[in-house]
Amino acid sequence: MQTEAVIEIRDLHKSYGALEVLKGVSLTARQGEVVSLIGSSGSGKSTLLRCANLLEDSQQGEILFKGEGVHWRGQGMARRPGDPKQVLRIRTNLSMVFQQFNLWSHMTILQNVMEAPLTVLGRDRKEVEAKARDYLAKVGIGDKADAWPAQLSGGQQQRAAIARALCMEPEALLFDEPTSALDPELEQEVVKVIKDLAAEGRTMLIVTHDMKMAADVSDRVVFLHQGLIEEEGTPDAVFGAPKSERLRGFLSATSAA
Repeated sequence: MQTEAVIEIRDLHKSYGALEVLKGVSLTARQGEVVSLIGSSGSGKSTLLRCANLLEDSQQGEILFKGEGVHWRGQGMARRPGDPKQVLRIRTNLSMVFQQFNLWSHMTILQNVMEAPLTVLGRDRKEVEAKARDYLAKVGIGDKADAWPAQLSGGQQQRAAIARALCMEPEALLFDEPTSALDPELEQEVVKVIKDLAAEGRTMLIVTHDMKMAADVSDRVVFLHQGLIEEEGTPDAVFGAPKSERLRGFLSATSAA
């Protein structure tokens, strides 16, 4: 029996002026499922993730969160989400971790992790602080709660960003190239955290250039090419027996890099 769809995207189109980045993409991430998006730079992976979280406006197609469709107003390039409360609810349930860590430099790590639950969700400070410390410990930097972002390595800052996302207690986590700004040794610190989250059965949508991580953590891998899904399947199928010539070429190029 299939679990509930947390994120469902149907025939999504996104353009920047005359440049069509997404040309009709349909994708579902179910509860407890890890879906990795792979593909060349410019294939539309990050744009798809940002559209799913309503950080970008799409021109056509549907986005559903737990079966609830986004309410739109306007059409085409003028289309926007029509219900600000719905947008806030969806965004707070789809916590995003970016390539750049986006930590507030004037706040301690603990304050960074606590900020959104306090200001956006209006939660009790003591309760939020206890959870924030738990999540920092979970990602292996419990001892850095009182440090400033500038005092942490890139890998530690990205783990703090993951703790910040977790502290919102979202329905799903969206990762946009979470390791690409890191040196290889620091990258492994973050990969370990993501693997642990996958093992817990968290719903995740991951844009990544790291084929090994995608193979290790994913239930499904989706290969995008020029704004369309070229191929998708289990990691064994996508990496072990790719059907598409474009996917074979992409995997060959990434393994040679």
